[in-house]
Amino acid sequence: MKYSEARQGRTFVIRLEDGDIIHEEIERFAREKSITAAALIIIGGADKGSRLVVGPEQGREEPVTPMEHMLDDVYEVAGTGTIFPDDNGMPVLHMHAACGRKAKTVTGCVRSGVKTWQILEIIMFELIGSTGKRVFDSRTGFKLLIP
Repeated sequence: MKYSEARQGRTFVIRLEDGDIIHEEIERFAREKSITAAALIIIGGADKGSRLVVGPEQGREEPVTPMEHMLDDVYEVAGTGTIFPDDNGMPVLHMHAACGRKAKTVTGCVRSGVKTWQILEIIMFELIGSTGKRVFDSRTGFKLLIP
């Protein structure tokens, strides 16, 4: 385990509009408000055609080959995530969301492009004094959080 300590800063209540792409809007907002680290929760709707990263093709195979799932209709969404800066100091969102419709649920990372259906509500808790950053790991191909 690796860890660092931070304290809570500002809290933002955000509403995304119909058609907004989750990761693009959250990262843009973070840049505009000079937020380098945050924790987030989301609730709302994802539109048809949204894409989720739903795991590697083979469990522990390297290099990791991600799989994508495209939503075939409108889905309800609940998710949580974090923002930490990359090697260039830019805020990067890592968020997983569960998307459900009737008795079907798919869970994955929103990074491939999840589009808001009507509205998506976000609570963002800024983290102050964090030393965390996302650093590219050549073995996995991921930008790993270094606390």
